[in-house]
Amino acid sequence: MSNPVIRIGTRDSELALWQAKHVAQKIQDLGFETLLVPVKSTGDIILDKPLYELGITGIFTKTLDVAMIQGQIDIAVHSLKDVPTVLPKGMMQGAVLERANPLDILVHKNQLDFLNQPSIKAIIATGSLRRKAQWLHRFPNHEISDLRGNVNSRLQKLENNTWQGAIFAAAGLERINLKPESFINLDWMIPAPAQGIVMCAVMESNDYCKEILVQINHKDSEICAHIERQFLRTLEGGCTAPIGAYAQIRDEKIIFKGGLFSLNGTQKIIVEKESSLTDFSEIGKLFATDVLQNGGSFIMQEIKAIMQHKPISE
Repeated sequence: MSNPVIRIGTRDSELALWQAKHVAQKIQDLGFETLLVPVKSTGDIILDKPLYELGITGIFTKTLDVAMIQGQIDIAVHSLKDVPTVLPKGMMQGAVLERANPLDILVHKNQLDFLNQPSIKAIIATGSLRRKAQWLHRFPNHEISDLRGNVNSRLQKLENNTWQGAIFAAAGLERINLKPESFINLDWMIPAPAQGIVMCAVMESNDYCKEILVQINHKDSEICAHIERQFLRTLEGGCTAPIGAYAQIRDEKIIFKGGLFSLNGTQKIIVEKESSLTDFSEIGKLFATDVLQNGGSFIMQEIKAIMQHKPISE
């Protein structure tokens, strides 16, 4: 009897499809057959239980979560930075692929005077609280314009507007060959936790797919993502905040940099640490506790107070 075809769920954007095909190729290289199942967002999905009871929260992941719980797909492929730090009940991280470029980049219009002359006003586009806060910390006289949508539509909006630039994850543009010549690396900006990492989610009960996914897992990327996401989860406390985290493994050591920023970028608390690789399981929590004890708790209280009075749009 032949092995069952592995149905790989993905969003239907160009980048999401690239990531799913990349996973599919790795699984096919092991000798298994795959089928891509692009899942469009649907308005009301009727389940026996409300989504919140299943722990389904992610803006970008909930449709795939539902499809997997309903048995329409076997594996869901995500950008790990979009995945909530607590997965829905019965679901687990089956594999992460080797990390791509973790950096943020500024795509600009071949005019960069605004970076060198603080007096020049500029409008920079991003929909990310983390990018906004870090940019305003460095360039407090600039204005941030909200920018949402998939990478293709965001690049088009940049072209159509009078903004001086827009911030993107380098990995997303590189994967689908959309990285323009007019960009600069923002190596001073702390990336989102797990930025540049593709993750495969699977049901805990699906032993067949779990055994396959273990074979495509990249251990070093898994460890770094674990630390960064643990740092995020410990700081967040259920509230979205401008948080960056980046862990690297060098010579059996973890090199970590993380940061928490106020929404307007005026305040920041940065932690830079080294730790033994053998201690990786809990150090994200320790690094976050360090931030909280050095003023981070106050910043998080301020953010929660502001967010409670401000509706967060999906």
